[in-house]
Amino acid sequence: MIIKIPQNNIPERTYIIDILIGEFLGLSYSIEVSEATNYHLIFNEKEVVVEDNFFNHYQENLAYLNSEAIPVSVTFAENQFTSELDVPVLFGNEKIIVEDNHIICGNDIFAASFFMLTRWEEYVNPARDIHNRFSAKDSLAYKFDFLDRPIVNEYVEMLWGMLAYLGYREQRKERKYEFVLTHDVDHLSYWKGPMRWMQVLGADLIKRKSLLLFTKSIKDLVQTKLGIKNDPYDTFDWIMDLSEAANIKSRFYFMSSDKSDNDNRYDIKSPLAIGILNKIKKRGHIIGFHPSFDSYNNPKRWKEEKERLEETVELPIKEGRQHYLRFDSTVTWDIWNRNEMESDLTLSFADKEGFRCGVCFEFSVFNFIEQSKLRLKELPLTVMEGSFIGYQDIKPVEMYTRTMNLINTVKKYNGTFVFLWHNSSFNVPLWADYENVYKSIISGYAYEE
Repeated sequence: MIIKIPQNNIPERTYIIDILIGEFLGLSYSIEVSEATNYHLIFNEKEVVVEDNFFNHYQENLAYLNSEAIPVSVTFAENQFTSELDVPVLFGNEKIIVEDNHIICGNDIFAASFFMLTRWEEYVNPARDIHNRFSAKDSLAYKFDFLDRPIVNEYVEMLWGMLAYLGYREQRKERKYEFVLTHDVDHLSYWKGPMRWMQVLGADLIKRKSLLLFTKSIKDLVQTKLGIKNDPYDTFDWIMDLSEAANIKSRFYFMSSDKSDNDNRYDIKSPLAIGILNKIKKRGHIIGFHPSFDSYNNPKRWKEEKERLEETVELPIKEGRQHYLRFDSTVTWDIWNRNEMESDLTLSFADKEGFRCGVCFEFSVFNFIEQSKLRLKELPLTVMEGSFIGYQDIKPVEMYTRTMNLINTVKKYNGTFVFLWHNSSFNVPLWADYENVYKSIISGYAYEE
């Protein structure tokens, strides 16, 4: 297949074609830069034309990187090639013209996919929360109610449908649904010291106004300190037991920064931490990196923390997730790439579950400032348990329903569902009613297997 593209924004066009047609569909192709004003996908004297309704409006280098380039409205279209009844149109129109050897598509699915995958939206929109993060509520996907949909996957299916209709014979890449279970390790101990004891017991009486919880906490504290039971945050064996029963490898992402309020509450070189790390290695689960609060835009700090973790675990570290899901689309991926990481699993919004990148496939990332594709791949986070309580106040039944809806959506596209549940989100009052949600989701996966 030959793909003809216009003579502007060539790195951007080349990247998104490579992702959609190369990485996602696994098709062979060559690109020709021509005087064409649209994308022309040509094979066997047949042609799919995807109208350029974005980059041709910004022909100067990086001219599209301004807030006015973000769509002010999104329409929804249906045609015979869409997998859904209302595929979003971010750039362009609903037009679809079908002839025997020729299809014209007015929905610029290449520009829309580039918009979602590269996160340039977050660069030109300065809105940030108290942790300097781009929030779901400020995203186009949230404003137009498609955050719960992997629209890039929908575009891929639409593109494949058009090619297949015209008789394209090459086999597309086969994919299988995957469930990736991750645990960010922000804490190792619930009962860390006398100040923590007073904080918990005081909250039971004053904040929660529960003598029953106060009594239970005292009992739990005494039993933990006497070695009768595990610390509430020492859930590692329990997590691995449940994962192994479901034939899942849990991925534990550890911090290795200095202790601070927003960061590490433990010393990665302590006997406690080393004992846990050795246990995880022995049982064959995966250890990854959880860079600190201030590392996402600090290459020196990031590198030092990674080296400290690798020195401790005596293994190369190739994957992980940023603490607090902090991310800067101009620098964070580049830091990971320069430090020879293979996969980042950061990109979901802290305040809302769903598809921040609009996709449920792993993909090679793009530095839109340097206009270059990186070795690093993003495997986007789909659901973080904390999004349901800390930001939305969602009850367990609804949490389970929403999570399963997203799982079923990912299955539809044979994608990868990435689930984050912290090791510290069990055995404490805040999470007491949610443990069964976790167990139901994991056991449900085991049943399917």
